[in-house]
This record gives sequence, C-alpha cells and structure tokens, in this order.
Amino acid sequence: MSGINIFKRGAIAVAFSGLLAAGAWAQGPTPPETADAAQDQKDIRQDRRDIHQGTRDIVNDRADIAKDHTDLANDKKDISADQAQLHSDVSQYGANSSQAKADRRDLHQDRHDVAADRHDLTNDKKDLHHDVKDRRHDRRDLHHDRVDRYRDRHR
Repeated sequence: MSGINIFKRGAIAVAFSGLLAAGAWAQGPTPPETADAAQDQKDIRQDRRDIHQGTRDIVNDRADIAKDHTDLANDKKDISADQAQLHSDVSQYGANSSQAKADRRDLHQDRHDVAADRHDLTNDKKDLHHDVKDRRHDRRDLHHDRVDRYRDRHR
C-alpha cells in the first residue's frame, strides 16, 4: 500500500467516527425516570399485591360460606332427628319423663346452633361483599396508576 491509500483510509475512518459521535450527540442522553413515574411504578406493584391478597380473601370467604351452608344443613338434620326422638320418648315414657326433657334440651341447643350458623353465614356474605368491593377498587387504582405512569413517560 502506498501512502495515499493509507491517508484515504485514515480520512474515511476519522469522518465515520465523527458521524457516529455527532449522531450520539444529536440523540442526547436518555431522560432519567422522573420521581412521579417511579412512584407510579411502586403504586402499581402495591396494587398488584393488593389485588392478589383480595382474590385470596374472596376464595377464603367463599369457602367459609360453603362450610356455613353445610353446618346449617347438618343442624337442621339434627333438629329433625331430635324431634323424632322426642315424639318417640313422649309416647313411650310420657311427656314429663327425663328422656323427653333431655330431648327438649337437645332441640333447644340445635335451634340455637341454627341461629348461630345463620348469623355466621350473614357475616361471611358481608365479608365477601366487602372483599369483592375492595378488589374492584384496587383494580381501578391499578388502572389509574398505569395511566399516570404512561403520561409521565410520554410528556
């Protein structure tokens, strides 16, 4: 190679590197993430955790409601069986016998259990309603945080 070819290659290399440097300079530095966008990202993560926890609460509330329905049905069966036993004992031993009195106490306790189970069922349904409502609010908050993050990034 002659000196002219080396000089041409050197000039081309300098010009090319100058173009690369000018392109990088014209592009400018990437803007750092603003504090608003960072806070929105934290809020998004928190809302996702809240939604997950809310879903778990809803599943547990539905399981509690199913258990309460089962307890209520079992207590009603107990009442039916105790009534049959009471009629049997009254006809066999008399209305004021100790067996009949024990059957009446059992009936009273079973009726008390039914009332308590209905109360539990009502409370569990209220809890379910509140948990569904909270999850819906968390989903709405998540959407708003995502919108805010998008707006912060595209100003």
